[in-house]
Amino acid sequence: MNEGHLIHLSSPEWARSLRTELLPWIEETADLGDHVLEIGPGPGLTTDLLLELGSQVTAIEIDPDLAAKLGVRLPAVEVVQGDAITTALPDVRYSAVTCFSMLHHMESPDDQDRLFARLYDLLRPGAALLGTDPLDTEFIREAHIDDTCVLVDPDTLVDRLQAAGFTGASVVQAGEHQFRFTATRPA
Repeated sequence: MNEGHLIHLSSPEWARSLRTELLPWIEETADLGDHVLEIGPGPGLTTDLLLELGSQVTAIEIDPDLAAKLGVRLPAVEVVQGDAITTALPDVRYSAVTCFSMLHHMESPDDQDRLFARLYDLLRPGAALLGTDPLDTEFIREAHIDDTCVLVDPDTLVDRLQAAGFTGASVVQAGEHQFRFTATRPA
């Protein structure tokens, strides 16, 4: 993640935006249950929200520095440093999985698809996958200069989630630069 992007994702302005826009959507979209797995929390402002919702949170972060800082800042969170595709985590453990604005930081669409398949295995039957990711706009591309940016085509995401085994997948635009998605592991 480039430095400007990281500064923005750690800012009070971003925290306020998450509280007013993301948190209400999470609350109305799904019951997160008792143990949420967060993929790619970065500096952890979304993790803060998940903790407020009362679930136990496990966060897996690929960046060693971000993972270490998150573990120190939020000792109530089980922080795992690693790649969510390959790091050993117990199957069928989690009552929900979240991926907030992190898919586009993966190296390829194939990696994204491997992640979807892995998340399916990690979720309990009937559990939800919730996420957000940016739309392909000039603003988003400029924010990701010198950064990995493999944008997800929201028009193909439902099919990709279904290919991983999920049902009830939906994708909706949320504002000018972002979309939200949900899917469920069948009960």
